[in-house]
Amino acid sequence: MVFTFLVGGKAGEGVKKAGSVAASLFAGRGRHTFEMDDYQSLIRGGHNFTVVSTSAREVTSHYMHADLLVCLDQRSYDLHETHKTPDGIVVYNSDAADGEGVGIPMTQKARGYPNPGLMLGVGAVAVLSAAVGQDKGQLTHLIKKEYPRGIEHNITYAATIYETVYPAVGGTFHLEKGGKKRGSLSGNQAIALGACAGGLDMYVAYPMTPSTSILHYLAAHTDLGIAVIHPENEIAVINMAIGAASAGARTMVGSSGGGFALMQEAVSLAGMTETPVLCVISSRPGPSTGVPTYTEQGD
Repeated sequence: MVFTFLVGGKAGEGVKKAGSVAASLFAGRGRHTFEMDDYQSLIRGGHNFTVVSTSAREVTSHYMHADLLVCLDQRSYDLHETHKTPDGIVVYNSDAADGEGVGIPMTQKARGYPNPGLMLGVGAVAVLSAAVGQDKGQLTHLIKKEYPRGIEHNITYAATIYETVYPAVGGTFHLEKGGKKRGSLSGNQAIALGACAGGLDMYVAYPMTPSTSILHYLAAHTDLGIAVIHPENEIAVINMAIGAASAGARTMVGSSGGGFALMQEAVSLAGMTETPVLCVISSRPGPSTGVPTYTEQGD
C-alpha cells in the first residue's frame, strides 16, 4: 500500500523542508520513500508544493493522489483539493484558506514567534505526525533532528498544532513498518556522490537554484577530498574549471540555464582546446531563468 502526503503553500513557508522531513520520518520507519518538489524561481510568494509517497515496498515515483493533504493557503487548496483520495483527509490553514476538511488557525498560532511564516512548514509536519499516530515525544525528537535553528520555538509550535489537530485526525493512518531503517538521498546528493566515485578532484560553482545544493553538499563533506571553490560569478567558474582541467584535474561545474548562458564563450574555448570539463545543468521549468510560462521547458 502506498501512502502519499502532499503539502502546498507559498515560497518562504517551509514547504520543501516539510517534504524532506516527511521523507525522513518514513525512512526512519524502514519504509521506501519518493519525494517530488515543485517550486518556482521565487524567494517568496507564488505556489510551491511537495509530494512524498511511501510504502513498505519499493517506490519509484511520486503519486499525485494524496491520502493526507495539507494546504497552507487558498491557492494550494484550490489547486490540490481534487488530488485527495476518496478516503483522504484535507487539513488547511483556516487563517488563509476556506474549504471542506479540517481547518486549523496555523497562522494565528504562529504569531509571536520569530519568522512566523516559516513556522507553517513545521505545522505541516505536526499534522502528518498526528495523522500517522506518532506521539508528542516522537514528534519532538523529529523536530530536534530536522529543525536545529530556533529549536525551542519549533518544538512549542509543533506541539500546539499537534494538540489542535489530533482530535480530528490522530492515528487515522496506520503505516506498516519496513524491515530496516533507511536513509534518504536527494538527486543532487546522488550527483555529487557519483562524481566523487568517478574520481572528481575539483568542483567549481556559483550558487544558482536548483544546482546550489551540489555546492553545499560537497563543501560540507571535506572528507571526500574534493576541492570546492565558489568564485565571484559564472564566467570565473568556467574559466577556473578549464584552467584546472588543463593542469590535469578532473573538474565539474554546476549551474542552471541563466548561469550556463554566461559560460558559453569559455565552453567554446574548452571545445577548441579539447579540455574536458563536466557541466551539470539543473534545468528550471520555463524560458531563461524564471517560470513565466511554467509549462514550457525552454531552459
